Amino acid sequence: MRTFFFILLLFLITSCTDKPKVKEPVIRPIAWIKVENYRLEQVRRLSGSLDAVEAANLSFQLNGKVDKVLANLGDSVKKGDALAMLDTRSFELILQGAQAQLQQSKANLTEAENEFRRYQELVKKKLVSQSGFDNAKAVYESAQSAVEVSISQLNIARKDLQDTILIAPYDGKISKREVEPSQQITAGQTVFEIEGEHGLEVNVLVPENLVQLLLRNKSFPVRFPANRELSLSAKIAEIGSKAVAANAFPVTLTLEEQDPRLRAGMTAEVDFTFEGQGRTGYTGESIKVPVSAISAGTDESSYVFVYDPDKGIVNKREVQTENIINNEIFISSGVQPGDIVATAGVAFLRDGQKVVLLDDSVQRFN
Repeated sequence: MRTFFFILLLFLITSCTDKPKVKEPVIRPIAWIKVENYRLEQVRRLSGSLDAVEAANLSFQLNGKVDKVLANLGDSVKKGDALAMLDTRSFELILQGAQAQLQQSKANLTEAENEFRRYQELVKKKLVSQSGFDNAKAVYESAQSAVEVSISQLNIARKDLQDTILIAPYDGKISKREVEPSQQITAGQTVFEIEGEHGLEVNVLVPENLVQLLLRNKSFPVRFPANRELSLSAKIAEIGSKAVAANAFPVTLTLEEQDPRLRAGMTAEVDFTFEGQGRTGYTGESIKVPVSAISAGTDESSYVFVYDPDKGIVNKREVQTENIINNEIFISSGVQPGDIVATAGVAFLRDGQKVVLLDDSVQRFN
């Protein structure tokens, strides 16, 4: 009897315990974008160099011995500042000689004029021969020419003396100095290089198959290996009409903004972006998604996961990729504008999987 009651009690206790709960599947949240149409683009990154928009080699117009050097490498100068001077002693002597020659020419002119006036009166009275008058006239005209020559020589001597001082042609900075005091130099020999304050430009050689696609005033992004975090925009200012090396044409782009970290001579990389064909030959509108949204399939196929808002699931779709630019892939088929595409963790998604979109505050648009 006791055994019966013990079994009954055990049965009642067991029947009152809770049944084990069924574990519900976890709904995965996904990062996403709502895709839009974009033009299919191609990018060619070409290296060039930074140069000053305004730069010049400075030289004396005279042969001579350098007396003083007044500017150093890296100095900022103003228009009209003296940069270097030649020894002026020989030029001062030449100037004095030109002044003396002018005085002598003027004296000769006065004497010749007086003689000409006298012969002019005498020939009227027929007291001298016509040939004597003609000679007096020729001497007078020659004296006039001699004065004019002496004036020109004096002006040249004055200019040469002024040219013994090399001055800055505009505000700028001395980027090269190739002269020292007591150095003997020749006319036209570069002694300084000056860069103006009108900013920097990028000079690059563009291949013949690309240069025909470029247009003046079109802007492109420029990056700098010395400052990887820096990216600026530059506008095409000049396109060369003749190839200069390896069938490449010179192209000049002006930076649309300046940065104090940049210096002339630095390397610059221009990303020439232009409308082109995809790898399948496709042209026209395409969809752009991050690389992280693409899942690789067999036979070089590619897939994305598109969210179905009605069912709350993602569908796996095969897409045709055409190009990749800046870690973004252009797609010609498989998705439509307005589709919501998963952009992260696609390797862990499966076709028909139930998901939830991350909060709007963290959504990303391409």
